[in-house]
Amino acid sequence: MSLSEFAVVASEAGGEGHSPWPYVVGGVVLLIFLLLLAGLLAFAGGREHS
Repeated sequence: MSLSEFAVVASEAGGEGHSPWPYVVGGVVLLIFLLLLAGLLAFAGGREHS
């Protein structure tokens, strides 16, 4: 399936009333971002910039 076909299928599937999937995807992306930020602070937070 090409990218344009996937876009058409996704746009047709999204038109059926209220769907919770955008919130689920957004929550997962936010969780991944926060975990990466916590890892960055845990491993690089104590270093001095001299």
